[in-house]
Amino acid sequence: MALQQDIMTALKTAMKSKDQTALTALRAVKSAILLAQTESGAKEELTEDQELKILQKQVKQRRDSAAIYLEQGREDLAAPELAEAEVISQFLPEALSDEEIEKVVVATIEKVGAQGMKDMGKVMGMVSSELAGKADGKTISNIVKAKLS
Repeated sequence: MALQQDIMTALKTAMKSKDQTALTALRAVKSAILLAQTESGAKEELTEDQELKILQKQVKQRRDSAAIYLEQGREDLAAPELAEAEVISQFLPEALSDEEIEKVVVATIEKVGAQGMKDMGKVMGMVSSELAGKADGKTISNIVKAKLS
């Protein structure tokens, strides 16, 4: 709930300063949070993990769109997407470095006793839940694959 209040405060600030990029990004986040709340039931509040997942999804969507635009040589469309991703990223916790993620992956592999790629699902599940909101799933997956192969 505190995250929602932070977003509302930032939205008001963006309105006052007439920052269209921030307004667009924050309205999209607010909309996604409201949709998630109504999906799960009007009485139920979202947990912090659920809010973080929504934010991560919003950032990922914008970065993926920007990557597609850049592939097609449309810098004019990619720039606003990247700017919106930066606005939303302000509300995410500090991301871990690859080295820190690797330490967690190695520790989990040792704890589970994973032998090869057949154990990737176990390792991914544990690492993903431990690093929720702090690391991108694709990065975790790449590191787990490298360590198990």
